[in-house]
Amino acid sequence: MRTRGFEVCKGYENKNITVPIRSTKHSVAYDLQASEDVIIPSIWKAVFENTKKILSGNTEYVDIMPTKIYTGIKAYFKEDEVMIIANRSSGPSKFGLVMSNSLGIFECDYYNNPSNDGNIIFQYYNFFPTDLMIKKGDRIGQAYFQNFLIADDDNAEGIRQGGIGSTGK
Repeated sequence: MRTRGFEVCKGYENKNITVPIRSTKHSVAYDLQASEDVIIPSIWKAVFENTKKILSGNTEYVDIMPTKIYTGIKAYFKEDEVMIIANRSSGPSKFGLVMSNSLGIFECDYYNNPSNDGNIIFQYYNFFPTDLMIKKGDRIGQAYFQNFLIADDDNAEGIRQGGIGSTGK
């Protein structure tokens, strides 16, 4: 019986995706890699563009949105577990990367969901002054599994209908 693990998502089978591993025997988390090349623009480009617009009286701003990095990997695990994704410790200091949601929380029903097959996606802002190129295969974050507890009066009955942001709809 399978307990927890990683698989390649549908549509990524022939894209040479690496299943996550722990780097050392005492590592808590599994390293995840980018499934393709991605440029993460410097946030300062949009900040300066918006400042220029404000100073000229323009009220149409450039949206500052995080850049999504797809892994092509999905995870399966037990119902009383959660998978958490986090930035690598070198992300902010070496690369200027900050996850837009600080941590990513994945429930077991995200696996195989109909909208993205459970693809683990990181969302980053780049706070360095220049754009950052992430290459396919670069380690972009880490994932770890943990048990969680449910409150005494819990009675959740909802069913996931999609991927990111689909609960509560």
